[in-house]
Amino acid sequence: MIRVLIADDSAFMRKVLSDLFNKEPDFEVVGTAGDGKDTVEKVKTLKPDLLTLDVNMPVMDGINALAIIMREQPTPTVMISSLTQQGTDATVKALGLGAIDFVSKMGGSISRIDAIEDEILSKCRYAAQANVRAIGSGNRPPVMKRIDIPKRTGLKLETEQKPQESPSVFQKRQNPLLQRKQKAEAAKPVQATFNPAGKKKLVAIGTSTGGPQALQKVITRLPANLPCGVVVVQHMPPGFTKSLADRLNQISAIAVKEAENDEIIEPGHVYIAPGNYHMRISVSGADKKIVLGQDPPVGNHRPAVNVMYDSVAPVGRDLVAVIMTGMGCDGCEGMKKIKASGGYSIAQNEETSVVYGMPKAVVEAGLADEIQPLENIAKAIVNAVNK
Repeated sequence: MIRVLIADDSAFMRKVLSDLFNKEPDFEVVGTAGDGKDTVEKVKTLKPDLLTLDVNMPVMDGINALAIIMREQPTPTVMISSLTQQGTDATVKALGLGAIDFVSKMGGSISRIDAIEDEILSKCRYAAQANVRAIGSGNRPPVMKRIDIPKRTGLKLETEQKPQESPSVFQKRQNPLLQRKQKAEAAKPVQATFNPAGKKKLVAIGTSTGGPQALQKVITRLPANLPCGVVVVQHMPPGFTKSLADRLNQISAIAVKEAENDEIIEPGHVYIAPGNYHMRISVSGADKKIVLGQDPPVGNHRPAVNVMYDSVAPVGRDLVAVIMTGMGCDGCEGMKKIKASGGYSIAQNEETSVVYGMPKAVVEAGLADEIQPLENIAKAIVNAVNK
């Protein structure tokens, strides 16, 4: 039985969601809350197996409530809010704090829940199985390191920038008011001196459920001087990947952006596949180029990790492939091709995975060269690039 606490500022929505869960034999509604402060208190007293949480609530909003909950009483959480469609930044922030998944209401607070009943129930069932031990530690919201937001210009990136030149869209502008706090609170990138061979490398990361938080903990630890590029597939709908990339770019030493078609992959840059687009990497000599496409989903995913992995397998020994938290087994078939071509693989371990599905498939198939806890993956990437 999955014991659910429903948090929403609308009494109507609390009633609709309560009725939805109470119809199901495997759910039990143990309480409701109408504001963020009440939600925090009831999570502590009721200790539910699952929390459904609205973003826009009085007294304390859902984001601040979630931050407290994940720090003090980690609980599998699914965001169900009208803001999760229009306010993609709020959703990405919630996922970064440890929310397992999200569902967009079909309208305002008086929504047609019947149109998304199956999605709510399915995501809540999966979320209730999440490893909250992997969520609870270190969920203080990261300090923003810059005050500018990168723009999508479609221009090719400059590999070198002189200090006296005007900053490009990727140059990091430090907020002097935050620099002292950053040293204490922001993730510290792995420090390394790279050998010249690292320029030939490519890092390919695949992840799904729990991925936004996992990416936050890995990418913020990658150094700005990483001599190669990083490509990422995170299962996410259109729009949210742009917000995710922008947020990671603000809190990371390395540059992060949503990938664009025909972009040349540059050293020290992370490219996240846009939602609803497969991302492939075309290799021509020393150049590696991003190719986006909307051919049919693979394994119900677009973007799919397997599609990206298939395309990067020809990089061979110069490839570092990383598989992290997520439901299902997307990435396993592609990893077989990567290993056959001589690539190096790193899998997240079970203890730190929110959902040990995708990395489990790779590990059980004997395809992982390393199995690492989340906090060690950035260092493992740096070491692999330096081999």
